[in-house]
Amino acid sequence: MRWALVRVCLAVTTMVVVAFAVPLGLVIKEMARDRAFSNAERTAAAIGPTLSITTDRDELARALATAQTGGEERMSVYVPAGGGNPEIRLGRQRVAAEKLDINRARTDEVPGGSVWLQPIAVSTGKIAVVEVYVPEAEVSNGVTTAWLVLAGVGIALIIGSVAVADRLGVRMVQPAQRLVGAAHELGEGRLGARVPEDGPKELRLAAVAFNSMADQVVQLLANERELAADLSHRLRTPLTVLRLNVASLGDGTAAEQTRVAVEQLEREVDTIIRTARDAKPQTVAAGPGAGCDAAEVIRERMDFWSALAEDEGRKVRVAGIDRPVRIPVARGDLVAALDALLGNVFRHTAEGTAFAVDVHSGEDAVIVLVSDAGPGILDPEAAMARGKGSGSDGSTGLGLDIVRRLAESTGGDVRIGSSVLGGTEVRIWVQLYGRGPGEGRRSRGHRGRERKGLVSTFNRSRSLP
Repeated sequence: MRWALVRVCLAVTTMVVVAFAVPLGLVIKEMARDRAFSNAERTAAAIGPTLSITTDRDELARALATAQTGGEERMSVYVPAGGGNPEIRLGRQRVAAEKLDINRARTDEVPGGSVWLQPIAVSTGKIAVVEVYVPEAEVSNGVTTAWLVLAGVGIALIIGSVAVADRLGVRMVQPAQRLVGAAHELGEGRLGARVPEDGPKELRLAAVAFNSMADQVVQLLANERELAADLSHRLRTPLTVLRLNVASLGDGTAAEQTRVAVEQLEREVDTIIRTARDAKPQTVAAGPGAGCDAAEVIRERMDFWSALAEDEGRKVRVAGIDRPVRIPVARGDLVAALDALLGNVFRHTAEGTAFAVDVHSGEDAVIVLVSDAGPGILDPEAAMARGKGSGSDGSTGLGLDIVRRLAESTGGDVRIGSSVLGGTEVRIWVQLYGRGPGEGRRSRGHRGRERKGLVSTFNRSRSLP
């Protein structure tokens, strides 16, 4: 592309220079010729007053000697005989006498140049002819220099245009080369390859498209690995059930083998989760009418976990699920989040520890509160950090991350604090209009006041009976 652009520019500039320089050179040559003959005409006209007054040979000789064209070597006067006066020839004549019978000025070619013949009427009634010699050097005076200047300017223009074309070619080629190199790097698995978004507009758009594509590829790969980690984490719920059931088997070889198998399976699940890359899958915002009934999902999951709670002597309380509570979250995501939180309660608190699940809905948001009477979480920030979990052995930290991503997908958040039961409180704030069609319907200040009122109402109604 670079050399093609240079060749095109070279051809176009050369044609333009030739189209302008050749006619201009011819015009300069013609102007030099016109200038030389104009000077000859003025010189010849200067003798006219003398010829109109007298035809005396001496007077004409003095006038001819004072001429600016070089005297008799460049200028001559021919006066034909008449009126009793003889023929007069002064200076070096280059044209034969028979060719001097003229009635108007003209030029004739002679060896070494040209002559200007100017007829002038004299007192004898005859026509005298003034001949002015114009050498070839005077006709072409300055023409060669002008042509050299034109040629130099033309060559400079050609060289300059080629240099500019080459720079423009480099400016176009370098972004394309960077794009090609980044494409090769991305194809070889170096997912961090990106292209600077500079150069011509079309190449900038191509770079933007490439970078966007690369980001999407990285995100898709991360999402796939994260999905594998999430799905593996969901296996922890049935594993928890198995571990609790194994505890009731008592002693014996079969019971011990079952416990060992369950522990090995838990370790394998943890290994799969930790091996997956630390990436956040994107949750697609639910459209109008999409999502699930949080009250129905919580009732279903609490029926499942209540059986285990009864076996371990745990008190359970559920509130706020007596009527439908629609939230813009997929049913499977809400199930995974609840199982992660309730599984943590059974996993990280002693048997007999009470827990509660409260739901409260407002105009713009829904709060799901999971609290327990356990020892609590010493470092909530570390617990929210991916891969740190609660700090217990075997924890991958993905449970709280699943909950956090569910809340953030709606524009809400997750907060960890101390519950009125004395243990941990995980508050899930689900924004009903944070990402949906109703976004922007209320001001930020209004939503802040709504949140404060919603939390205050919740705090007054979350103690166990």
